Amino acid sequence: MTTDTLLPTATYDLATTTTRELNAALHATEAPASVEVANPQGAHALACGLNRPIDVRIDGHVGYYAAGMNQHAHVTIDGNAGVGVAENMMSGSVRVTGDASQAAGATAHGGLLVIEGNAAARCGISMKGVDIVVGGDIGHMSAFMGQAGRLVVLGDAGEALGDSLYEVRIYVRGSVASLGADCVKKEMRPEHIVELQELLDAAGFDADPAEFTRYGSARQLYHFHVDNASAY
Repeated sequence: MTTDTLLPTATYDLATTTTRELNAALHATEAPASVEVANPQGAHALACGLNRPIDVRIDGHVGYYAAGMNQHAHVTIDGNAGVGVAENMMSGSVRVTGDASQAAGATAHGGLLVIEGNAAARCGISMKGVDIVVGGDIGHMSAFMGQAGRLVVLGDAGEALGDSLYEVRIYVRGSVASLGADCVKKEMRPEHIVELQELLDAAGFDADPAEFTRYGSARQLYHFHVDNASAY
């Protein structure tokens, strides 16, 4: 059996290093324990498929699918992120200090995604166990077909929030433009206050859980019924 060796630290400058070379270094047997990435210049697919407990800090804006399929690693993006940041993440954490484009955390199964700014449309689409905490607003169709996990929004939510929701729990502090099919406002019980406080603490946000409203599934779309045909 080969035991991976983590070297102390490493710095990569994408002005002179390619995305392929960076990702190969992060996946190498002798991977660094921490990595600083300079001049990302909106490159796509940075730090994807990581499967070890390393820290990666990207100093600048990234393109599509940054930190996708993450396992165990902790990735910080000091800037904005393009479509599909942390897509299909399994564990670990991804933090975006700026804004995120569409489909942030799409299909993600676990871990924690923190977006300090705003997230565009379809944030958490088909999420399957991930925790997503957004410091600003989220766009339309967020948590569409969300199956498991928690979505926390400190700002406002766009139209059709939680459309065709399964068991995702959604907490929104601001206003909601409209709720999607089968998504309803729910009671904020003491256990939800505790859960939300834990999520806010994990994300590093100072907010009062009592200011949030909880939304979830009415469980009317689990099985087809002709009376609900217009909602499909």
